[in-house]
Amino acid sequence: MADVNRGDRPLSPHLTVYDQSYTGTLSILHRITGVALTLGSLLVVWWLLAASADDEYFALVDGILTSWFGLAILFVSTLAMAYHTLNGIRHLWWDMGYGYELQQVRRSGQAVLGGSVALTVLFWLFAV
Repeated sequence: MADVNRGDRPLSPHLTVYDQSYTGTLSILHRITGVALTLGSLLVVWWLLAASADDEYFALVDGILTSWFGLAILFVSTLAMAYHTLNGIRHLWWDMGYGYELQQVRRSGQAVLGGSVALTVLFWLFAV
C-alpha cells in the first residue's frame, strides 16, 4: 500500500546519487571490521573449546585454522583488529575536539590505513 502522505516527493537518493566520501568509506569500513572481529573471535573460541575437548577434535580444528585458508582468515582478522583499534583511537581524538580540519581528517585516515597494514605485518613477522 502506498504512503498517501508522501505524494510525489522523491525517495531519498541514498548511495545511488551521492559520491561516497573518503571519511564515509572509512566509517563503513570501521563497521565492517567490527562485525568481522566478532566472527573472527568465534574462530578463536572454537579453537579454545576444541582444546578443552579430546585430542582428535582439537587436531581437526587446529588443522583447519593452520591451513592456508584458516591462516588467511586469521590474517584478515588481524588486519581488521589493527584497523578497528586505530580508527577507534582516531574517533576518540575527534571526541576530544581535535582533528576536524579537512586536511587533518584525510591525514589521520591515511595514518590509520597505513598503520593498520604496518601493525599487521609486524605482528605476523614477529608473533607468528
